Amino acid sequence: MKIDDSIKKAAGLPVGAAGTAQARSARGADKTGAVSNIPASKENVSLSEEAKALSGNSGVFDAAKVEQIKAAIADGTFKVDPEKIANGLLDSAADLVRASRK
Repeated sequence: MKIDDSIKKAAGLPVGAAGTAQARSARGADKTGAVSNIPASKENVSLSEEAKALSGNSGVFDAAKVEQIKAAIADGTFKVDPEKIANGLLDSAADLVRASRK
């Protein structure tokens, strides 16, 4: 029995891997076009003080300290305090646990 690939040859259907990729790409473009037709919302979003604090944009930036750290890293004298890092990780984990219980 001969297997006929007439389905692939039908008009409008892509043939082979390249055709399949083109078909997928066209479907993706259709979806994106549909989304772009949705009007933009006019709602305002604001962050709570807690969220602003978590974002790290407190406005406090010590350029001199950053330069000292960069110089220490460059000349190989920067020391990592594993105990301080571990304590910071534990504090962060405790904060996350407390936040999840609220």
